Amino acid sequence: MSDAASDVVTEALEELRQRLQGLDEGAVADYIPQLAQGDPDCFGLALVSMDGHRYRAGRCDTEFTLQSVTKPFVLALALAELGPEAVDRRVGTEPSGEAFNAISLDPATGRPANPMINAGAIAVTALVPAADPARRFARILDCLGRFAGRPLAVDEAVYRSEAETGDRNRALAYLMRGTGALAGDPAEAVETYFRQCAVLATVDDLAVMAATLANGGVNPVTGAVVVPEPVAVRVLALMATCGMYDAAGDWMVRVGLPAKSGVSGGLVAAGPARFGIAVHSPPLDAVGNPVRGVAALRELSGRFGLHLMHNPAPAAATVVSLRRDEHGGEVAAQGALDFTAAERVVFALGECAAESPGTVLLDLGRVTAVDTTAEAMLRRALDLLTEQGHTVTVTGLPREGQGAGRAAAPGSGQTAERKAGR
Repeated sequence: MSDAASDVVTEALEELRQRLQGLDEGAVADYIPQLAQGDPDCFGLALVSMDGHRYRAGRCDTEFTLQSVTKPFVLALALAELGPEAVDRRVGTEPSGEAFNAISLDPATGRPANPMINAGAIAVTALVPAADPARRFARILDCLGRFAGRPLAVDEAVYRSEAETGDRNRALAYLMRGTGALAGDPAEAVETYFRQCAVLATVDDLAVMAATLANGGVNPVTGAVVVPEPVAVRVLALMATCGMYDAAGDWMVRVGLPAKSGVSGGLVAAGPARFGIAVHSPPLDAVGNPVRGVAALRELSGRFGLHLMHNPAPAAATVVSLRRDEHGGEVAAQGALDFTAAERVVFALGECAAESPGTVLLDLGRVTAVDTTAEAMLRRALDLLTEQGHTVTVTGLPREGQGAGRAAAPGSGQTAERKAGR
């Protein structure tokens, strides 16, 4: 397969990584001693589409502890096992407007504000059905692994460091037992939560985990059903309103994606039915979100039109035919092309392009509209194929004067050809 198609998305991630690498604001978390050892220069980005296509830039194989990024995925496990009513009796669903470790209990019900702050996450962890704490954590670790598509492990040094410095979380647990919000023994609940936060994964893993939520609970890489679709919807809604702590409102306005951050520098975001994306960069802002991660997702959202409030991607198949032989291939597309649809088209172009220079035909005769993001992606993919020596022919181009961003009517017969060196 030619690398031209995947290079369109990878190229954007890499360009962004190189430009933001020098952003030196923020500080590595040090209230947990082991976290203070995080490399402030570590920076990686990864994206996974609903078709399981994977794109990456930077240090994506470096493992780090997930910390609060585990919260939405453990919430998904509790919801799948118990249902929303049982979870809601213990944990609220409203943004707290406070720090992640705040004492935020409802004065009337005693419940923590939501599952994305520490108090709410501890209460959710305690809800996971199991005969004892060891089996409870085993179930949590297994669930996180199914979201990632591979078995995950625990950083024991970080776990011990968390346990040695976790008195505030213990205090939250005992307060919740006093209000009736916490099920079970507070000490056991907190110890399980500490181990949960110390689970190791990479940026690649996190992108798959986010994509699984975006895909209605189905892992797009393994095809496994991890949680039911209504559970994924509920978790994404809570990530959208509460996942970025007291910066959630600003995040939703500027980026517009359900997201969750962690104090080790991890950040996941999901475009429902579109993609999952993850970033890792240890320096944090005053709120506790990774500085480079926030900057990167703000820019990607604007550049590729990823904001949740944009029109959703078309439900119909974008690529209607794909043919390949030893001389090249042909791709035909249909419908309206946005980022998600264009990613499918450029991936198909890479699939049909022969290893040696040949002829590639792109048929846009059934395409009804092309937004500016999709147009830029297609142009770049075609340029890359041409640079590799392929002769690229595009049919169904807009008529003269039809305007940028609109495709020609079917049968317009307009054709353009690109050759190497032109």
